[in-house]
Amino acid sequence: MHLESKSVNNKENMLFFAWAISLIATLGSLYFSEIKQFEPCELCWYQRILMYPLTILLGIAAVKKNYGIALYSSVLSGIGMCLSFYHYLIQKVPFFTSSAPACGRVPCTGQYINWLGFITIPFLALIAFILVFIVSMLLLKTAKGEDRI
Repeated sequence: MHLESKSVNNKENMLFFAWAISLIATLGSLYFSEIKQFEPCELCWYQRILMYPLTILLGIAAVKKNYGIALYSSVLSGIGMCLSFYHYLIQKVPFFTSSAPACGRVPCTGQYINWLGFITIPFLALIAFILVFIVSMLLLKTAKGEDRI
């Protein structure tokens, strides 16, 4: 019984952690656009489209202790990882930068921030998506041995 309750607590903590990461990422993107007045490029909007629902879905799942959300959060965060990685490549790798498509009013190659020479907004989104993906995969792995997910 003690081992089972420890496992449930661990899953609750993982779900809360994934929600907290998505919330921080959502609030961060809103801070950059609404407070700092950085206009998002097209790829940034796609990343937002993937991150914002994660905040709501993971928040509801954390309250209801619904670990089955991990399947959906892993898909959304996996797509978000790929998109953020591509966006980061077109910002930082000359080959990708030179062949980057036009992105609308704001170029996707633009870097509003460049902390320590490598931390850009897509990099921050990439880290958030990676963390949510890892937690989602861990939740799926722990639920694999159980009948219900």
